[in-house]
Amino acid sequence: MNAFRIGHGYDVHRLVPGRKLIIGGVCVPHETGLDGHSDADVLLHAVCDALLGAAALRDIGYHFPDSDDAFKGISSLKLLAKVNELIKSKGFSVGNIDATVIAQRPKLAPYIAEMRKNIAETLGIETEQVNIKATTEEGLGFTGKKEGIAAHAVALIYQ
Repeated sequence: MNAFRIGHGYDVHRLVPGRKLIIGGVCVPHETGLDGHSDADVLLHAVCDALLGAAALRDIGYHFPDSDDAFKGISSLKLLAKVNELIKSKGFSVGNIDATVIAQRPKLAPYIAEMRKNIAETLGIETEQVNIKATTEEGLGFTGKKEGIAAHAVALIYQ
């Protein structure tokens, strides 16, 4: 019998001038980018935390602390690949990922197919196993006021 496990991930980063906006491994044209120690890819950080949580392997900050210069400016696709190695070392495989990015601007629909492809290729799974949605908060809260971007992700893994 296969053991199925579910994990949830959440991340948020502030929008600031002078940074590229990287979401799902895609450089999205925008006048501001996300602030963070790595490339601040809010979507991939949520996905990493969902996978780590499902495998009971703590969280992204534990494995890739912002106090470690080795991770300064690193592509979060590399972090996702390392997370995949960690869960595989525990005997798990990815069943599927479902994620939501919360951003008032920019509109992300034109970039979702590439985000799905990046995540699937990095995890060694089919694109159909990755779903990404984007939504606004109708002008409410920090995302609605364009101060930051947030993401939620759920992951199913199995042995």
